[in-house]
Amino acid sequence: MKLLQALFFPPEQPGGVSSMIPFFQERFQKPNWEMEIFSLPRRIRNKGQEQIEFATFDWHLYEENATVQKYIQTIRDYLWWSKMRLNQTYDVIHAHHPIAGWVLKQLFPNTPVVMTIHSSYERELILNGKIEEGGVEHRFLTSLYRELEHHVDQILTVSNSFKQFLSTYMDHPERIIVIPNGYDERRFKPISHENEVPQLITVCRLVPAKGLDILLKACAELKARNLTYVLHIIGDGPIRPELEELAEKLGIYDETIFYGYMLHPEQFMPFSDIFVLPSRAEAFGSVFAEAALCWLALVGTDVGGIAEQIDDGVNGLLVPPDDPMALADALEKVMSDPTYRYQLSRAGWEKAKKSYSLSRVVNQLKKIYLQYKRKPSV
Repeated sequence: MKLLQALFFPPEQPGGVSSMIPFFQERFQKPNWEMEIFSLPRRIRNKGQEQIEFATFDWHLYEENATVQKYIQTIRDYLWWSKMRLNQTYDVIHAHHPIAGWVLKQLFPNTPVVMTIHSSYERELILNGKIEEGGVEHRFLTSLYRELEHHVDQILTVSNSFKQFLSTYMDHPERIIVIPNGYDERRFKPISHENEVPQLITVCRLVPAKGLDILLKACAELKARNLTYVLHIIGDGPIRPELEELAEKLGIYDETIFYGYMLHPEQFMPFSDIFVLPSRAEAFGSVFAEAALCWLALVGTDVGGIAEQIDDGVNGLLVPPDDPMALADALEKVMSDPTYRYQLSRAGWEKAKKSYSLSRVVNQLKKIYLQYKRKPSV
């Protein structure tokens, strides 16, 4: 069976799709399976010129909006690049971005297209202060869900909470299949250790949606309680200067290390003790599973896919979003009790191994792909 895994940009960033798809290659072995990974190079800009029309809504109602114009041009570029590069047939195409799913179904109308919706671009834009809920951009982007439902053969998503979110915008949400992301355990090398000073770590893109302002305020509260720690922040993004300024203003700059982007944060995480990320929304939150596989105790917010990964008090702690005091209380509880921290981290590791193994994901996907396998013509 010949598969095409269609991404958006190349899998360079940690987390999510990049933590999973490149590691599929050896799991889909010849002679029974053949897999190709396809994506749009970041340098491709403003190449496509084709007219774009959707079957379920008229996007021209929104065409004066700059965000919509950019999105449509990206569709054109993906279409242009796909026509240039994809010149063979496939048994199944698995798309991992709405643009990829829509474009490839246009180009391969007779090929089954499975579409995984990994996250909500419009929710990210709202939380990052780029667009307004209910505004032009929001209405356009949410209209694409029904458009995808109309075209592709099967829609998957990564958590039950995100399936519920999508149900608002689709006619048949009961057809959505939930398959959480999976991870190759061989990438993670947990290290048994006990740091004298608790080491906190977070890994994410530095944008408002990740709630790092709340984390810094919680850490300032920890310092006010005379608790010692070091906070490691791995990742980069547009609000890094604001976060560094906030850390200085709160008097915790000496306790906080900003590393910037790191290609393989899983090689660094095992030396820390507690993974913390107070996101304001997460469809899944891949980095929590990765941190669990590194033997870290987990502290996260009670939102989206995070709440499906963490059983509060069993394999991590959950706090409300936008609540620095609650976050400080949770961190203090884990920091001050090494035995409890050990119990949480080992329970997190066991759940991640059982629920988010790459083998489990691959086996589930193989069953779906085989449902669409073409029968040989007589």
